[in-house]
Amino acid sequence: MQPRPSTFSIVARDPETDAVGVAVQSKFVGVGAVVPFVSADAGAVATQSFANVAYGPDGLDLLREGHSAAAAIEELTEDDEERASRQVGVVGTDGTDGSVAAFTGEECFDYASDRQGEHYTVQGNILENAETLDAMAETFEESEGGLPERLIAALHAGNDAGGDKRGEQSAALSVAKPEGGYDGKNDRWVDVRVDDHNHPIDELERVFKIYDVTLLAREEPDETRELSGETATQVQAALAALGFLDAETETTNGTFGGTQRDALEDFRGMNNFENHSLTVIEDALTRGWDEADGEAVPTDARAAEDRLVDAIWHGLARLDRL
Repeated sequence: MQPRPSTFSIVARDPETDAVGVAVQSKFVGVGAVVPFVSADAGAVATQSFANVAYGPDGLDLLREGHSAAAAIEELTEDDEERASRQVGVVGTDGTDGSVAAFTGEECFDYASDRQGEHYTVQGNILENAETLDAMAETFEESEGGLPERLIAALHAGNDAGGDKRGEQSAALSVAKPEGGYDGKNDRWVDVRVDDHNHPIDELERVFKIYDVTLLAREEPDETRELSGETATQVQAALAALGFLDAETETTNGTFGGTQRDALEDFRGMNNFENHSLTVIEDALTRGWDEADGEAVPTDARAAEDRLVDAIWHGLARLDRL
């Protein structure tokens, strides 16, 4: 028998943006290569617990043909001799009452179960407790923000409530949206994986923020702010730690002028943040610096880059994604 991804996942749809996605965590290497399948023209599937990976593409094909989520699962499992060991969650794109369903085989290792709500299903196996799934469902329903943030929040909640009985190893976030991919040429809106990490959900969130700032477009702000005061001083310290400014000759106390903006422009280009103008990046730092994780005055390059990216992400969060 193949190894089982002892896993908890959420499959969901955002009716406001027509996005569908899967977020998953497992004590299993590279869970993103096994569990999530998403397509903007069909829906999303999570296949786990001695996963049958054919459930992914086959399930999406059944949704495209007009099957409800429940009917798709019935078709997938009917002739599968190992169905008692399978677990699968399905969400279709049509938004009807039948567009959400899940299946937990009777031989899935405890604790194993699933929960459904409007536009989502959560499921897990080899869990510490039932509260893992309850927390995921409650958090997804109550959290704000876009679909990616809500999916990550559900993973955090499930992990905090008990999570995978065997521990943590990998996590993935996969979201499809019509023309949401790179340059609008496909539907792969968000595709982020952490294959092996001591704290994979935390790392998934960190990588997602970089992905978001780099690849996902936002509406333009109505008005922007310039860096000044203590925030300007701290941003300069971060840019100096990264080598974009000379700390002794090119940093100022509370002002942010041409030399400093040139350094910020170099940082923007180095990190491929061309989705956002220099003015928008500066505005985002002004608004997001105090909310960002990490040292206010980072002294090493990694900490400085993490703080800058997190601040930009927080500062952009007020703007709707396109």
